[in-house]
Amino acid sequence: MAGQQRRVRPAQGERLMGFPFQDRFNQIDGGDITLSIREKAEGGRVTLPYYHYNILSHGTPVGKISIRIGDNFHTYYNGHVGYEIDPEFQGHGYARRACELVLDVARFHGMTRLYLTCGEDNAPSWRTIERLGGNLLEICEMPREYFAWYEGIPRHRIYQLDL
Repeated sequence: MAGQQRRVRPAQGERLMGFPFQDRFNQIDGGDITLSIREKAEGGRVTLPYYHYNILSHGTPVGKISIRIGDNFHTYYNGHVGYEIDPEFQGHGYARRACELVLDVARFHGMTRLYLTCGEDNAPSWRTIERLGGNLLEICEMPREYFAWYEGIPRHRIYQLDL
């Protein structure tokens, strides 16, 4: 059906509907943290293909991160990278380190820049993005055409990170 996503188990690493997922990115070792694949999804009508990872610190799960490959209207507002760190592990730089590790996935797939976004008032997230080298493009209202729009959605900070 249109708009649905086809999901795969991490070990398969097969071509799905034409997107070349890579087994080499099933686990990314960064020394102090490791990214371990949760799922790969082809995307759908408004979403892009993505890799979704658990973030582990010395084997302990501390959060999750995803990297979306490609561009469309929604990417500008949703960003190419999404992350969440479990509350008890926030403030230790795990989000920044995990973001640094997924940059190689984006580069491999031919991307030369990423959009990273967060709510206007999400200071920990925008500090993370700025530490990565993201350049603030704007703080904006989210358009109604954005697939994740809802009444009362906060203004977002939109950053660009050149790879």
